[in-house]
Amino acid sequence: MTVVQYLASSYRPDCEYLDGEILERNVGEWEHSRLQSIVSCYLSSREREWGIRVALAPRVQVRATRFRVPDISVLYGPPPAGPIIVEPPFLCIEILSPSDRMKEMQERIDDYLDFGVNYVWLLHPGTWRAFVYTRDAVHEVKDGTLRSESPAICVPLAELEAE
Repeated sequence: MTVVQYLASSYRPDCEYLDGEILERNVGEWEHSRLQSIVSCYLSSREREWGIRVALAPRVQVRATRFRVPDISVLYGPPPAGPIIVEPPFLCIEILSPSDRMKEMQERIDDYLDFGVNYVWLLHPGTWRAFVYTRDAVHEVKDGTLRSESPAICVPLAELEAE
């Protein structure tokens, strides 16, 4: 399949496109969907305060022939000029599903970071464990709060879990 064919196609849920191949995403299960909704609502309610824009599962062109579909994308600055995000989001959030494999997830995270995404948050809905990836490091969130700088975003996991 070509990039043009992929961009002209619709999938439910949306699929990723990796160098000519269509890749289905693992979504749709309750815990995954619920956590995606809670995090998205938390961030969306603070868009004006933090100067961000939140999007659920947008297509992000990370390379000429690679399109990823993060569970949540957070943009800082103006909205994209077209229907696809072609500039690096500030933050991409991925929520693990039971059928996700770490090898594929790491490849997805690497694509985001190589594209210029500043932060990637990886969340496990069953255990509420969270990891923050940047170009320089990866660390598990031990104090219960997901954070970023410039803009300063602060998401307390306990508050989300209470939802």
